[in-house]
Order: sequence, then C-alpha cells, then structure tokens
Amino acid sequence: MFDEITSNFQVSVDLVIDKVKSWVDTFVSMLPNFVVATLVMLATALVAKLIRRFVYKVMRRITKNEAINRLTSTVAVMVVFAFGFFIALRILNLDKTVTSLLAGLGIVGLALGFAFKDIAANFIAGIYLAIKSPINMNDIIKYQDAHGAVKKIGLRATTVKTFQGQDVIIPNRLIVQEKYTHYSINGERRVDLDVGVSYGDDLEKVEEVALTAIKKLSNLKKVKPVDLYFKEFGDSAIVFTVRYWVIYSPHNFLEYLAALSQGIKNIKKAFDENDITITFPIRTIDFGIKGGKSLADIMAQNHDQQHTKTDSK
Repeated sequence: MFDEITSNFQVSVDLVIDKVKSWVDTFVSMLPNFVVATLVMLATALVAKLIRRFVYKVMRRITKNEAINRLTSTVAVMVVFAFGFFIALRILNLDKTVTSLLAGLGIVGLALGFAFKDIAANFIAGIYLAIKSPINMNDIIKYQDAHGAVKKIGLRATTVKTFQGQDVIIPNRLIVQEKYTHYSINGERRVDLDVGVSYGDDLEKVEEVALTAIKKLSNLKKVKPVDLYFKEFGDSAIVFTVRYWVIYSPHNFLEYLAALSQGIKNIKKAFDENDITITFPIRTIDFGIKGGKSLADIMAQNHDQQHTKTDSK
C-alpha cells in the first residue's frame, strides 16, 4: 500500500517536472521572439508619441475645440498601440488566442452600443460639430424655445445661454438632426415692424412719412430696399408692415433690438410731426341689445328717479 502511494506521488512529481521543463524549453526557444516583441512595443511607444503631437497640431488647425483635439490625438495613439500590440502578439504566436478574445469583446460591445446609442449619437454629433463648425462660440441661435448665445460646444451637448440668463443644454444629436435658426452667419438681419394708423389718414402720406423715417436709421443696410405693405383692415386701424435690413454684429443681439427700438421711435416722431394717428384698440359698448335697455332710456330713468327723490324732500 505504502509503495503504491509512493509510486503515484513520484509519477505526479515527474509530470510537474516535465511540464516545467517544457515551459523552460518554450521560453528559451521563444526568448528571441520576446526580445523582438519588446522592441516592437518600445518602437510603438515612440511612434505613438510622435503621432500624438502631429495629430494634435493638425486638429488645432481644423477646430478650436480642445476636447476634440485631445480626444482625436488620444484615439490616434490608441490605434498605433493596437497595431503594435497585434504585431507583437503575432511574433509570439498568440494572435489566434487574441482574435477569439476580441470576438467575445465584440459581442459585449454590440450590446453596450444598443444600450448607450443616444450617448454614442451625441458623441459622434459633437465630433461633427467640432470639425464642420456649423456653429461657434458666442453665435446667436434659436432652437425651439431656447434663444441665445452659444457658450459651450462639448462632446455630448451644446450649452446656450438665453437672453433671460438661463443655461439651456441641448444634446448635440438634436442640433445635427433637427432644425434650428442661426442669426450670426450673415451679419445682417431684417426687421419687420407692424404699425396701425387711423382710417382717416391719407395712406399715401403714411407710406411716404414712414419710409423717410426708417431711412434715417444709422445702421440701415443701404443696399437693401426698405419695403412697406398695407396688410389688413383691423378693428380700429389700417395695419401695415415696414421691412428694413440692418447691419449688426453677429454676436450682439442687442444691436438688432436697438434697431427695432429706433425704428419705432423714428416712426412715432415722424407721425406726430405730420399729424398721423397711431391708433390703439377701441371697444364700443352697445346697451341697446335685444331684451335690454338703451343707454338713453337708462339715463332718462335715473334722471326721473333723482327728481322724484328731490320732490319727496
């Protein structure tokens, strides 16, 4: 019995020794491959460092977004390292093992992609916005109810500070996919101003006076026409629209508001000087409706009641 146990133990020890010897033999035979693979990784690290600097300089010429510049250079470094890593694994004859591992990681990555597709879409849209630059810092845009200046263009979202002082965060994919209004591209903008005048005013005179008043604006774009159109018969006024173009800084919305305000002032002053009436809403109260009493009857009844009280005294 003891001899059998000793024999089995010896067999196990021999197996371990043989396995260790095979590892040592493999290591010795693969030692040149390890050396070459190590040199490949060192060369890869050097090339990656040079690639990082080169890509960063190129990206700074394309976009001023530092987050995108750093991200792009980092991605370039990762690609170089992955390339060098696979070469090293090929030298060590481990490429098939890693291929199987990557296949498994690919399935996991696919599942994560479905779970975080909106985040990925915002991320890709952020890169597009940084490279194509359809909007830039301090540009005036309007997306749905958010109207203000662009304060930050990130990888995930764009921040707009409204003219009321609130920060509105808009996911980048919505800016790329949906409609928004950009007010800072041309450096000019048209002002549409509605005015109502009395039915008794001479419309030819109204048109002449209004156009002359608007043409006195200091920031009026002279090459663009000033248009005036009578548009409707209102309840208490004839309404017209005067349209004019103004020059303003692409990043200063207050200049547009100032041009609108000055246009109102000029028209009001000119109309006052020419006896043209700017009307206000008028409501007529009719006491003579069916089933009621006319205003004259009510006043007469009140008058009789007052006389009756006086006589009784």
